[in-house]
Amino acid sequence: MGLFSKISQGLKKTRDSIKENLDHMLHSFTKIDEELFEELEELLIMSDVGAHTASEICSRLRVRVKEQDITDPSLVKAQIRQIVAQMLEGDSQIHFDAKPKVILMIGVNGVGKTTTIGKLAANFAQEGKKVIIAAADTFRAAAIDQVAVWAQRAGADLVRHEEGSDPAAVVFDAIAAGKSRGADVILCDTAGRLHNKKNLMDELAKISRVISREVDPATVEVLLVLDATTGQNALNQARQFKEAAGLTGIVLTKLDGTARGGVVIGIKEELGIPVKYIGVGEQIDDLQEFSPQQFVDALFEEMPGITQESEGDA
Repeated sequence: MGLFSKISQGLKKTRDSIKENLDHMLHSFTKIDEELFEELEELLIMSDVGAHTASEICSRLRVRVKEQDITDPSLVKAQIRQIVAQMLEGDSQIHFDAKPKVILMIGVNGVGKTTTIGKLAANFAQEGKKVIIAAADTFRAAAIDQVAVWAQRAGADLVRHEEGSDPAAVVFDAIAAGKSRGADVILCDTAGRLHNKKNLMDELAKISRVISREVDPATVEVLLVLDATTGQNALNQARQFKEAAGLTGIVLTKLDGTARGGVVIGIKEELGIPVKYIGVGEQIDDLQEFSPQQFVDALFEEMPGITQESEGDA
C-alpha cells in the first residue's frame, strides 16, 4: 500500500464524517447566507476542529465568498479545502542538523508514546541511522521493559537505569553514549504524569537543562504525543504542555480509529505547533511523516497531483 493510500485509509472515519455532514449541509442551502456560515461553524466544531479554528475558517470563507462573488453553496467546499491547506502550511519535517540529534518525547500515559518511540526508532534505523533510546520514564518498571522490547525490535541501542532513578541522569548517559558511539539520533522517553503537573514539569525542566548543557538547544526536538481519538482533550493537553515544555512538534496517534482527525487543524491553527508525524495504523511502518498537502488531499478525497490552483480554477 502506497503512502497516500495509507494516509487516506487512516483518515477514512474522519473524512466520511466531515464529507457526509458537509455535503448534506451544503445541499440543503440554495444560497450563501449567514445561516449557512452558522451551520458550517457548528459542523466544524462537531468535527473536533475546535471553536476557535472553526470561527477562523468561517471568517476566511466570508472574505473569499465576497471577494470572488461566490453565490453557489456547492462551491464552498473547494474554498474550505484551500483554507485548511493554508492553515496547515509550514515546516513539518525533522531536520537532522546535529549529531547526535536529541528528540525528547513527552505525553500522558496511554497515548501510545512508547509505541511511537519504537516506531520512530525503526523508521530511523531503516534509513540507516544509528539510534539510541533513553529509557527515562523511570517512574514505572513496566515502561522501561516496554521500551526495551521496542529497542530490540528496531535494532536500537538502549540506555536504562533502575526503576526510580533520576530521569535526567538517564538522558545524560544516553547523550554521552551517543557521542562516543557516533549515534545519529537519541530518542528520550519520559514519564507522563500530567495530573501531577508540577512534579512532571519540574522533571522535564531538569531533563531540558541537562540536554541544553550537552548539545545545542536549537537543534533539540520536543515532540508531544497525542491520541487523536480524544479529540478536544488532545488539544487541551497540547495547550498545557506547550505552556510548560516548549514544544517543537506534535505526533498524533490513532488517526485510523477516529472521526476526530479535525483536531490536527485546530492544533496547528490555534497553537501554532506543527504536526510532525501521524499514526495511521498498528504496523511498525504506519507512523508516517506528516505532509500537510497529503493530509488535505486525503481529508477532502482528492488524489495526489490535484493542486489547490487547479481546484480553484474549476
